[in-house]
Amino acid sequence: MVSHCLAELEGASADVETLMKRMKQLTEQSDAEDSQEEHIKQFEKVERQSLELAPKGEEQCCGDKSDLSNYLRDPEFKYKDFAKRGEESKLPTFRAQDYSWEEHGFSLVNRYYPDIASLLDGKLSLTSNLTYNTMGQNTMVDTSLLRRAIWNYVHALFGIRHDDYDYSEVNLLLDRSLKTYIKSVCCFPEMTTYKDYSHFWKDFKDSEKVHVNLMVLEARMQAGLLYVLRAIMEYMK
Repeated sequence: MVSHCLAELEGASADVETLMKRMKQLTEQSDAEDSQEEHIKQFEKVERQSLELAPKGEEQCCGDKSDLSNYLRDPEFKYKDFAKRGEESKLPTFRAQDYSWEEHGFSLVNRYYPDIASLLDGKLSLTSNLTYNTMGQNTMVDTSLLRRAIWNYVHALFGIRHDDYDYSEVNLLLDRSLKTYIKSVCCFPEMTTYKDYSHFWKDFKDSEKVHVNLMVLEARMQAGLLYVLRAIMEYMK
């Protein structure tokens, strides 16, 4: 269970050294377990906080009737937050334990298109496990906690909850600027700018920041796959 003193750090901007300290503290406390109710509570907290994160000008962009609308079937189609301000979401949470890529999605794709199933699985695995074991100028660093927080935060943006994950780690390891950038890339990619890219993780190398982009895009693709493949499975019943 994450200590109360760590909870005070949520949302604070984190440089490399601060982030490494938080990761060390989480590792040292990894033996304790939170209740399922606490995990759900932390997940819902992360969802609610994501409501506050959107690229500047998003509202104007969504209402813009440009010439591109002539080539779109639904110009109003856009990302909508799964959490709702002051009300219950009408969209049920997608529990990863009920339908996961490893246990369900891969086998369904493999049944009809074995070659692409293996390629997709390899691509997802490579990206999620990719690491130089560095953070800024520090070497021989275990970045697994950080990588998992980024991957699961992307899934949370699309209403997917991992029951075995403590979502308080998201707030401890991902500061507001990084979460804002992740949401921008996932949900409003056409509005993402180099300024957004420069604003987060200023003490990190470009190769590490590019890796964030790779994880975000692959986690986003996996989220889409899970929804599509689950729908296909339900149709086949």
